[in-house]
Amino acid sequence: MAHGLFLELLILLASSLAVLSLCYPLRIPPILGYILVGLLIGPGGLGWISRPESVAQLAEFGVVFLLFSLGLEFALPKMRAMRRLVLGIGLGQVVLTLAVFGGIALSLGISWTTSGVLAAALALSSTAVVTRELTRNHQLHQRFGQIAVAVLLFQDLASVFFLAILPSLGGSGDAVVSSLLWTVAKSMALLGGLLVVGPRVLPPLFSGVARTRIEELFVLAVFVVIPAAPALTQLLGVSMALGAFMAGMLLGESHFRHQIEAEIRPFRDVLLGIFFVAVGMLIRPVQLVDQVHWVLLLMLGFMAIKGLLVTGLSLWMGESRRTALIAAFALAQGGEFGFALLTLGGAYGVVSASQQSLLFASIMLSMMVTPLLLKAAPQWTRHVERAPDGTAGAALLAETGKEPHVILCGFGRVGQAIARFLQREQIPYIAIDSDTLRVREALAAGESVLFGDSRQRSLLRRAGLMHARLLVIAFNNDKDAQRVLEEVRLLRPDLPVLVRTSDDHHWEALQAAGATGIVPETLESSLMLVSHVLELLGVSPDRIQEHIQQARQERYRLLHGYLHGERPKLADARGNPLEVVHPVVLPETAHAVNHRLGDLGLDQIGVRVQALRRGSVTGQDPSDDVRLKANDTLVLLGTAPQLERAEQRLLGG
Repeated sequence: MAHGLFLELLILLASSLAVLSLCYPLRIPPILGYILVGLLIGPGGLGWISRPESVAQLAEFGVVFLLFSLGLEFALPKMRAMRRLVLGIGLGQVVLTLAVFGGIALSLGISWTTSGVLAAALALSSTAVVTRELTRNHQLHQRFGQIAVAVLLFQDLASVFFLAILPSLGGSGDAVVSSLLWTVAKSMALLGGLLVVGPRVLPPLFSGVARTRIEELFVLAVFVVIPAAPALTQLLGVSMALGAFMAGMLLGESHFRHQIEAEIRPFRDVLLGIFFVAVGMLIRPVQLVDQVHWVLLLMLGFMAIKGLLVTGLSLWMGESRRTALIAAFALAQGGEFGFALLTLGGAYGVVSASQQSLLFASIMLSMMVTPLLLKAAPQWTRHVERAPDGTAGAALLAETGKEPHVILCGFGRVGQAIARFLQREQIPYIAIDSDTLRVREALAAGESVLFGDSRQRSLLRRAGLMHARLLVIAFNNDKDAQRVLEEVRLLRPDLPVLVRTSDDHHWEALQAAGATGIVPETLESSLMLVSHVLELLGVSPDRIQEHIQQARQERYRLLHGYLHGERPKLADARGNPLEVVHPVVLPETAHAVNHRLGDLGLDQIGVRVQALRRGSVTGQDPSDDVRLKANDTLVLLGTAPQLERAEQRLLGG
């Protein structure tokens, strides 16, 4: 029996690996890839998994991790600052969608409990797909992107409520109503208790663990808290969803948020993948072939209704017609929380297997077409208004790409350091990076950054390779660097290319690929330290320079054989937090709007304002007399706790 379980787990993971390796080049969202895996290997497909219930049990942990991560990202100051969009369009969209879809389901003779679950599942959009595509298309900070984020923020909060009350819907008649009211009362009491007790327990616990500087203890503490909170709520008769979300939200208010998120991300992604595989196993392809017209009709129907509601609400809130239409395209699809609601609805007997299969397929198709809709929506709606929506980032990229500039492949710590010195010399540049969060933060800070893989020829062309004066490979991956060099040499054989590498192990290969210059960072840092040592010992500067030049000419022969250290972290060896850069966008309702920068007291917190971006203009070291306006972006420098306090002061007061 055990051998069979391990074999099925191996089949599941190997199939996921194979399918996802095809999804990424085709730009298919990973969520859909996992669903396709479940559909392929499940009872309705090849039948390689004979016991889908065992997979479903493991998949429950994926939902817990999803809600915990949602809690980590949930910020009350951000909620308050965006309350106009969140409560205006977000609340309106969820309530109206529930009413419309619920009414349609009731008119078809479906029970009110089932109608409520089906309506809730269709009311929610995909946070993962929408934010990913908005970031990839550099649309996240456009007005329709802000609307989409605000609506998704409210939807995420609503999904926690839906998941919390769903277990009480499994009865019938008056028992359902009484159970529902009792569940809401217990949830509110538990919520209040956790808000009182949690801040007094969890942050001190993690502070004590962090002071030990033992990574294993920190990871164990995280993996104790994640299941502990859901287990507590379940013992009290409340959904695990609420406990997982609350634990994440309490820790999200601490400066350990980013480290916790980094520790759980690999486990969360794998467990979520297993959850969506379990969703795919519930789809019956044979049934869908006979009902393909109903699947398409349902998908087009709920996408059209959601799109009309978002458009109407956006226009009612005073948004332009074009902005309203593009926001509707972004939010028309179903989402991952819809899958979770339908799965749990089936487990509690509220949703039938045929209803599950039909809605799963419709939601999946809607998520598949969303990237195409978001990419085409700005072009389709161009005729609606004369003035197109645009961002300073996109305009800056377009402007920079037409003149001689520097291309930075990789915008990590090294790439950003190079960019700062280029800015000082007023040399234009365009960076390329594949980290979604980093690109999002960089664009918010007014940097010229493209999202994607530097190895792609089309992306290099888009970055203005044909007009560039220099290309710098700032990431530390020799194989990928060789791939970039090969593509560059095919298009621009004459372009100087400077390559960063950790050491000189691949010196010949990089030179053969066409590198103009190679900088082995570990060896160069050793030379820098050597020069300081010799200077302190009284060696003349000319003699020091001679030693350094000789070492470089001899390919750092004297420096070979040293071990590499750990990668840099947000804290030094003594556990003291390091300073980081973080941009903050000021919505219309932010506390800092119409206030003088000096009156906000950011320097008292220990935070320095490096730059102020207003429209397409970015000013370095702004004066304290500057009066802030809506949609301004402040680029802040400080430690993680300081930045959290500063952001809360800017947004909420």
